[in-house]
Amino acid sequence: MRSKLQTQRVLPGFGITLGFTLTYLNLIVLIPLSALVFKTFTLTWEQFWAAVTGPRVMASYRLTFGASLIAALVNVVFGLLVAWVQVRYNFFGKKIIDALVDLPFALPTAVAGISLTALLAGNGWVGQYLEPLGIQLAFNPNGVVIALVFIGLPFVVRTVQPVLEDTEKELEEAATCLGATRWQTFSRVIFPSIAPALLTGFAMSFARAIGEYGSVIFIAGNMPMVSEITPLIIIGKLEQYDYAGATAVAVVMLVISFVLLLVINALQTWQRHRTGAPV
Repeated sequence: MRSKLQTQRVLPGFGITLGFTLTYLNLIVLIPLSALVFKTFTLTWEQFWAAVTGPRVMASYRLTFGASLIAALVNVVFGLLVAWVQVRYNFFGKKIIDALVDLPFALPTAVAGISLTALLAGNGWVGQYLEPLGIQLAFNPNGVVIALVFIGLPFVVRTVQPVLEDTEKELEEAATCLGATRWQTFSRVIFPSIAPALLTGFAMSFARAIGEYGSVIFIAGNMPMVSEITPLIIIGKLEQYDYAGATAVAVVMLVISFVLLLVINALQTWQRHRTGAPV
């Protein structure tokens, strides 16, 4: 009886389930990406190289990937702090803060960009006090980083939070009883268990930031060679009916993002093997 129950599944068998899975992935992921690549192949190598290495395009790469990296690193630090407070402390308004963490998920990106611009521009609630001090946070690369931090924070918090909830507090108490300092307890007991989750949150935040458009264009200023992101370059080429050039730039971003995600996944696998966690 037990073996019979073990063979039963709520969903259909492996063949049908696998068929639906492959069909879904083909329709949603592989076919659109294949069309992107095939459109790029209409260019010669010289045309492709000229499209993806122009001065404005290269400047947009530096801004997009640099700002995304900075924003993801900031989110790793502050996302861990937010997740730690949410898991380890009980206080009035905890549920409200927990709901606010998910706000960037639900808020339209254009609304987020307009809100940040109204807040940080020279005549905004915060910007009007910072600009006289020589601190300009809107209409330059600083605004890009701030917008990317805003939209990427929930990915780190929601990835790390469940891992912290599953972490055994008894291990921390044992380390404290053995004379470990707070830093030693965190670095040798807590951090190894949450490191894979932090890497995952970093990768998700970074990947989300690379493709962000709506929240950035309002606060960036979109000045060529200064605050113009790569998605805006792609949109500009599409508006000029340069579809092959747009797909060429998109393919470069796709390849770089894919390689970075592979590196992050390899680091996660190595971390799990090192700590003895299941892969």
